[in-house]
Amino acid sequence: MLVHYTTGLYIGYTLYHRKNLNISFILNMCRTGSILGVNLTPIMVRKIQTLDDLRGKSLAVDANNYLYQFLSLIRTRDGTPLKDSRGNITSHLAGLMFRSTRLLRDFRIDLVFVFDGKPPTMKGEEIKKRRAQREKAFREWQEALKTRDYAKAFSKAVMTSRLTRSMIEDAKTLLHLLGIPYVQAPSEAEAQAAYMAKQGDVWAASSKDYDGILFGAPKLLRFLTIQGKEYLPSKGVARPLKPELIILQQFLSHHGISRSQLIDLAILVGTDFNEGIKGIGPKTALKIIKKHRKIENLPGELAQKIPPKYAKVREIYLNPETTSEYNLLYGPLREEELSHFLIDQRDFAQKRVETIVQRMKDVYRLKKQTKLEGWFGNLHNL
Repeated sequence: MLVHYTTGLYIGYTLYHRKNLNISFILNMCRTGSILGVNLTPIMVRKIQTLDDLRGKSLAVDANNYLYQFLSLIRTRDGTPLKDSRGNITSHLAGLMFRSTRLLRDFRIDLVFVFDGKPPTMKGEEIKKRRAQREKAFREWQEALKTRDYAKAFSKAVMTSRLTRSMIEDAKTLLHLLGIPYVQAPSEAEAQAAYMAKQGDVWAASSKDYDGILFGAPKLLRFLTIQGKEYLPSKGVARPLKPELIILQQFLSHHGISRSQLIDLAILVGTDFNEGIKGIGPKTALKIIKKHRKIENLPGELAQKIPPKYAKVREIYLNPETTSEYNLLYGPLREEELSHFLIDQRDFAQKRVETIVQRMKDVYRLKKQTKLEGWFGNLHNL
């Protein structure tokens, strides 16, 4: 067996040992393959943020989206995800604990992770499409390995990621032992995160996708990363990323549309729940909706191309399935159980686990200090 020198993970001898792997670089990269959700980039109104801008804020994070980033990019030279000695994939755990604990300690950003529940029935076709894309990428990955084209192999491998039920349970176990809260959404995580933001329980929803604003999140933070990079598989290169803040009301006011009209615009472009109209992108869809106000008013030729179940798609965004039963409190840190899980069961190096434990101890110390300062401040005002 080989020990990965940066993550401390055991890697089977059949895998390649990436001696030049820079874990801080990998942990701060985001995956870009096909855009998931609706593509609104050409018309988006956003504000670039620094992590210092987010200091002291709380975020409801799309957990599945967050974990996929690490599954895609924390891989060995030939594109194989990192595994423990029993064959369990651990790339997502490495990314989850290293990045999250830094955001919590160094920037005092409170995180609550929201996991997807049962997807709406209308998402079935999109799920099939993604599965086909993964299968195609897997075949191309294997072909690249045969020719020892490792650059191409890696670029294909990042598009084969699949988040299994056992991997999600491992992530939940890790969060529980760290004391970081998480919420199980009844359906779409982005809808639940948007609901929590609307209720004022968190400052913003956080996801790489734009669906959060369709679900009504007052604020959406994209690219929650530290000195981030975005990997472009088709080009095999990375480009810098910075957190982006989208304020729903500012976006709607800028374009002179309502949220219902934004949803209609998205339906014309294409969402996770429907195919868009061929040849209509975000800019064209915006012009159409501003002119005709809603899908029902579209003229004959366009009306014939409208997705047949558009009303149901609209309803998914306007009235998504969410829950009000969640707990956002932190702690406690279960140090012994955490060490047993990460070291004994998932083969992480003790030194790496000690780093994570110390970060979380610092987090709880800072939280206690802030609470005491607030308490004494209240006494002073009496």
